[in-house]
Amino acid sequence: MKKFNRIKAVLAEKDKTAIWLAEQVGRDRSTVSRWCTNDMQPPLEVLYQIAEILAVDVCVLLVRKDNKED
Repeated sequence: MKKFNRIKAVLAEKDKTAIWLAEQVGRDRSTVSRWCTNDMQPPLEVLYQIAEILAVDVCVLLVRKDNKED
């Protein structure tokens, strides 16, 4: 599966959970879980909100195009 975001990895680096993130952004846990597994992507404005909550640059949450991870 092609990955577009690194939300799950950044949450792990910050020792946070998807449930915690769901509470922070006011979204359903299942929605955030789908973002974390790259089944779907958060809207751009939510991605910026997540970056702010996690105190990272939004670019940290994105997978580079030349990344060969599948």
